Amino acid sequence: MKLATLKNGTRDGRLVVVSRDLSRAVPADGVAPTLQAALDSWSDISPLLQAVYDRLEAGESADDSFPFDTADVESPLPRAYHWVDGSAYVNHVELVRKARGAEMPESFWHEPLVYQGGSDEMLPPVGEVPVPSEEFGIDVEAETAIITDDVPMGTRAADSAGHIKLLMLVNDWSLRGLIPGELAKGFGFYQSKPATAFSPVAVTPDELGDAFRDGTFDLPLITHLNGELLGQPECGVDMTFNFLQLIEHASRTRKLGAGTIIGSGTISNYDRSRGSSCLAEKRMLETIEHGKPVTSFMRYGDTVRIEMNDARGKSIFGAIEQKVVRG
Repeated sequence: MKLATLKNGTRDGRLVVVSRDLSRAVPADGVAPTLQAALDSWSDISPLLQAVYDRLEAGESADDSFPFDTADVESPLPRAYHWVDGSAYVNHVELVRKARGAEMPESFWHEPLVYQGGSDEMLPPVGEVPVPSEEFGIDVEAETAIITDDVPMGTRAADSAGHIKLLMLVNDWSLRGLIPGELAKGFGFYQSKPATAFSPVAVTPDELGDAFRDGTFDLPLITHLNGELLGQPECGVDMTFNFLQLIEHASRTRKLGAGTIIGSGTISNYDRSRGSSCLAEKRMLETIEHGKPVTSFMRYGDTVRIEMNDARGKSIFGAIEQKVVRG
């Protein structure tokens, strides 16, 4: 099942059910007005949404359906109660910390690193992204994410799979020039992590079939900057902590409310021929090879496209397509 949130002039948008090929959609008005409302009663609502999806796929919703355009949608959850982002690909963490002259504690290999991001406003997946200054070091971070139902405090990884209800892609924008100063204060990210964007649609895990297993996406995540390939690393390779482990870590001392979003952190492979999912990593690899970075951070007018395709080359989530503009 694929779900999206249509822009309708309200904060939380209008929930729609989207066809598998992303060509058409039907309103979910009679079932749930918003995605958060559906997640709040997922066990009761999801079978009703699945029935709408099945009718759409069977061609039985011709009178109610309309063409689906990713430019017309918000992120699936335009705002969320809880957004926690991980750094599950520790080889990426090691590289980025080296870029700013920071040592990486040994514990990072044994315990997940997470931070709680701003979730009062998520950026639409398609459109302009305002940034106050190019000097802030504008960077993309292509990631995957899950949405959970209610997760009890102390949930173990072995019991976490059933709490994963939806999957998404992420562009976790970063302002690299602001990160060192913020982290030096010892209180974490804030200004250096502006609003995040998610894929046009969120999908149930069964839409990926065998490509989602053991709490891991097993497909490449493809990122283009200004039409040129930045990277296509394999999400199922080199993920130090899978989403089951991230749920266990996030719920250690608190419960997670329905609609909690958990991100993987930037996708990164040791096989550098797969490219990168952010510019900071690419710049660090250039520094290692050339003694200094060659690639600049993003400028006004630059564009990014993030997408994941199935085995037939068809887009699963729709593409995040954004353009950086002056804030």
